[in-house]
Amino acid sequence: MIDTNDIIKQLENRVKGFHYDGKTENIGYVEKNHDGVISASGLSKAVMGEHVKFEKGSEGVVFDMDETSVSIILLDEGANVKEGDIVKTTGELLGISVAEEILGRVVSPLGLPLDGKAGIKNGKLMPLEKIAAGVVAREPVGTPLKTGIKSIDAMIPIGRGQREMIIGDRGIGKTAVAIDAIINQKNIQAGQKKVISIYVAIGQKQSTIAQIIGRLKDEGVMENTVVVVADAADPASLQYLAPYAGTAIAEYFLEKGEDVLIVYDDLTKQAWAYRQICLVLGRPAGREAYPGDVFYLHSRLLERAVRLNKENGGGSITALPIIETQAGDISAYIPTNVISITDGQIFLEGDLFNSGIRPAINVGISVSRVGTAAQTGAMKSVAGKMKLELAQYRELAAFAQFGSDLDASTMKQLERGKRITEIFKQLQYHPLPENYQLLSIIAVTRGHVDSLPVGSISRFERELHEFATAKKHTKTMDRLSNGEKLKEDDLKDVDKLIEEFKKNFSEEKK
Repeated sequence: MIDTNDIIKQLENRVKGFHYDGKTENIGYVEKNHDGVISASGLSKAVMGEHVKFEKGSEGVVFDMDETSVSIILLDEGANVKEGDIVKTTGELLGISVAEEILGRVVSPLGLPLDGKAGIKNGKLMPLEKIAAGVVAREPVGTPLKTGIKSIDAMIPIGRGQREMIIGDRGIGKTAVAIDAIINQKNIQAGQKKVISIYVAIGQKQSTIAQIIGRLKDEGVMENTVVVVADAADPASLQYLAPYAGTAIAEYFLEKGEDVLIVYDDLTKQAWAYRQICLVLGRPAGREAYPGDVFYLHSRLLERAVRLNKENGGGSITALPIIETQAGDISAYIPTNVISITDGQIFLEGDLFNSGIRPAINVGISVSRVGTAAQTGAMKSVAGKMKLELAQYRELAAFAQFGSDLDASTMKQLERGKRITEIFKQLQYHPLPENYQLLSIIAVTRGHVDSLPVGSISRFERELHEFATAKKHTKTMDRLSNGEKLKEDDLKDVDKLIEEFKKNFSEEKK
C-alpha cells in the first residue's frame, strides 16, 4: 500500500532543497516535456514572459497559459527535465544583465559569455520584452547614420532611429552591407556622437559567425560592438529570443543617451524558430504554416527602434533587420510583414549581383521613407536626382537592347547611367567616409568621367582618392566632410582637384 504521508514528505524535502520562497514564488509540476516545450500544472501565480527554474538546473520562460496548465519554453536542451519534476516561478520577467563591460564581448541571448572571458558582473537587468517608447517621447528622424556605402548614403539614406530592412536572396551580400555599416562607425568625424553597434546572429553556422567576429576585430570596431549569438545548433527558444536580447542591450545604452545601431541577421530564421515552437504548442497554423500572430513577433521588436527627444535623453536605436527571400519574391508572408513595419528597404537583387554590380542594390525597389532628412547638406547638394536617373537608366538600358538607332540625348543618358552604375560599385568591407563619397559622386555627376572608358572608372576613383589625401588638398577635403551644403565655389574647388588629377591619369593600365 502506498504511504501518502511518505510521498508528501519526499516532495517537501525536494521543495526545501530547491530554495523555495513561498512569498514571491510558487511551485508547479512538470506534466510533459515535448521537444523543449514544457507543460506544467500548479503555477497559479505565473505571468507571461516570467523566468522559471526547474529543480535539476534547467531554466525556462512562460510562453503560454490556459485554465489548467502553463506552457514553458526551455532555455537549454532540457533533456533532464522529466514528468513530475518541480518547477518554480522567480517573480521576474526574463532579462539580460548589461553593463559597460559588455562592449567588445560575444554573449548568448541570456547574457552568458561565449568568448571564453568572465561573465558580466554587477550589471543592470534589462527585460527582454518591453513596451516601445510612446509618440510623446520621440522626435523625428533627422540625423544621418552613415553606412559608408555610396549607393545607400546617396540614394537610400538611413537616419538614427530609423528601421531600414535589408532584403534579398541568400548569398548576395545582405550581411556584408550590414557589417560595412558597423565598420563605418569608426569614420565618425571629430565632435560627432559615436554609435555603439550590436550584431545579432540568428540561426547561422558557427564558422560564419566566427568569420564576422574576426572581421570586426581586424577592422578595429569590435571594442565598440556587442555580438549576440544564437547559432543554428542552439534551441529554437534561443533563436526566438536573440533579437529581443540584442534590443535589451541596445536599450541599456539608449537610457544613457547613446546612439545605437543594431543588426538582426536574420529575422527570417527567428520566424522559423517561432513557427517551430508554436507548432509544438499546437497553435493553429495559418499562411505558410506560420501562426496568426507572427506579425506581432516582429512589430513589437522593431517598434523599439526609436529616436528619443532631449527630454528623454536624446538617444536612438537604429535597426537594420535582414530578411531572406526565395527567388527574389518580396511578396511572401514574412517579407511583406516586415516591409509594412519598417521605414524602407534596401533590396539586393541576384541578377545585379551575378552581373558584377556589388553591392547589388536595386534602386528602383529600394526606398528610404525618411529620405533626404537623413542626409547632410553636402550630400543633398550633389546626390540630387541621381536615384531617379539611375532607375531611368536601368529601364532605358533594357529597352535599348532591342534597337540600335538611338538619338544623341538617349545615348548620352545611357553612357552617363553606365558611369553612375560603375562609380557605385564598392569593395566589400571598404566603407568610405563621406568626403570621399562626395568626391566620387561629383566626379561622375559633373561630367569628369564622361570621356573615360567604363572599365577605367574604378581605378580612376581609387587613384583619385589616393591623390586627394595629399596635404595641399586638405582644405578641400575638409570642406567636403563638414556636412554643410556645398556652394558653387566649393564645387569649383573640387573640379580643380579632379582636373589636376586627370592630367596625370592614364587610361591604360600601368
